[in-house]
Amino acid sequence: MSKVVESKIQIRFADADCLNHINNVNLQHYFDIGKMDFYEKVLGKPIGPGCDSLILVSIHSNFYRQSRLTSNLVVRTWVEKVGNTSITVFQHLVDLADGGVNADCRSVVVGYDFEKQAKFQLPDDWRCKFQEYIQ
Repeated sequence: MSKVVESKIQIRFADADCLNHINNVNLQHYFDIGKMDFYEKVLGKPIGPGCDSLILVSIHSNFYRQSRLTSNLVVRTWVEKVGNTSITVFQHLVDLADGGVNADCRSVVVGYDFEKQAKFQLPDDWRCKFQEYIQ
């Protein structure tokens, strides 16, 4: 069975409107938290603007149910595909109260060298680590 990284989300009061509804823009921030947590756990280091990093090139989200200020949310992150220069990451925003999926997100990221401002082929050790999370 493949692995999944689960990231607990701390909802901030500022994330909600007057009806305690979490704005969809903030849901995207939650997915970003999940991705950063995922990269750090899988690669063993944080992703940042160093020589060998990852950069987002495509993102698509679906919203199924409302998330609220009182929701108990986690982001579950795994890999759909590992390519030569990219990986496709898939995520669920889950409300632990009932296990339902409030939203999902598919992202494509590429290996990127910020000093050269160019993409690079993913190192073999990265590809092996990411393949452990393919579902």
